[in-house]
This record gives sequence, structure tokens and C-alpha cells, in this order.
Amino acid sequence: MAYSHSMAAGRARVRRGILADLLRELGPASPTLCAGWTAHDLAAHLVTRERVPWAGPGLVVGALHGITERAERATMRAHTYPELVEMFRAGPPRWHPTRFAAVDDAANLIEFYVHTEDLRRAMPGHDVAGWNAAESDAAPDRNAMWASLRLIGLAGFRQSTIGVVAERTDAPGRLTLRRREPVVEIVGPPEELLLYAFGRRAAARVELRGDPEAVERLAGAPSGV
Repeated sequence: MAYSHSMAAGRARVRRGILADLLRELGPASPTLCAGWTAHDLAAHLVTRERVPWAGPGLVVGALHGITERAERATMRAHTYPELVEMFRAGPPRWHPTRFAAVDDAANLIEFYVHTEDLRRAMPGHDVAGWNAAESDAAPDRNAMWASLRLIGLAGFRQSTIGVVAERTDAPGRLTLRRREPVVEIVGPPEELLLYAFGRRAAARVELRGDPEAVERLAGAPSGV
């Protein structure tokens, strides 16, 4: 059953529709930026995340991730790819807290954006040069993304030996994400800064400013997210 008028109707719901449409369009074998995952794996992950409560702890605790992986494989075996896409599109079960718009936006807006770009930017021939920040479908969500960047960035760069400052280019704003010396500035619109913080560094459209050696060290370091 899809959301009714009393259920979540925020920005995350819009992003859910965008992601579901892209999953359906690309098909199960389409690559993603998530190492080892196809679109089929991603669809199973999204459905498991919302419908298998005992798999949840493994999403945040690394030592329990094997439990989540087993749940995702079971979900994939139990449903066809088209079924998974439509289950995801329909939204979470009635008991799930993300049925409420505010909770949905807090829990899912960034998740759904990142996974949409995992699909888009892994497509063969994806047009990086032709991308226009002003035309990005993330534009309505940029302030929410910027607000989320402090927590996500602190997690993403917690192991960095380089200081990190994020600067948005669509509006005034700077965030210190890691207090170290030397400092590298990551410059771009909020959605690109988020992708960089989430470890999609090669695919994120940002500019790195600072000492060349420090820039190289940051670009090559693993993400903490």
C-alpha cells in the first residue's frame, strides 16, 4: 500500500519516488558506487532496512553487519526485483516511525539521495562535464543537507589526519569537520559535500583547496562513514 494522506509526505517521500523510478528504469544488473553491489542488491538493502527490524543494528554497528547482510540476501531470495522496487516505493509498514514526515525526512532524505547518486554516477557514460549545479534535483533539499553535514562530516572524517573545512557554493556557509593541521577546504554545493563525506570521493563534484600534499592525503584516505 502506498502512503495515504495521513502518512509521510515530506521531502524524503519525493526522493523515494525518484529512487524507485531510477531502480525500475535501470534494472537489477545495473552497477552502483557501492562496492560489489548491483541495483538488485541496493533494492534488497532498502527493503530490508525498513521491513526487517532485527537487521537494523547491523546498519550502524560494524560487528553486527553480517546479520544485516544475511537478512538482505534472504530478502533478495524471497522477492523478485520488480517486487522489491514496488515494496520500496510503497513505503515502510504501518508500525514504522518513518510513516511520519518529520521522522521520514530525518532518517531517509540523505539516505535516498546518496543511493540515487550511487546508481546515477555508476552508469556507463555518466555525464560529469555536463552537470549543472543549478539544475540539480537536490536543490530543494540543500539546506537540509547542509544541516546534516555537520554530523555526517564528523563521522566521515573522524579518522582523518588532515583538518577538514567544508564550504558551500550555493550560499554562504562554512563548517569545520575535523580540527587538525594542515587544513584542506572541500568546496561545493551541499549535496556534493555530503557525497564526499560519505566516501563517494571519486564521484563527488567538489574542489579541494589547500597544500597539495595534504589534498592528496585527504583524497586517498578511507571514509569513516
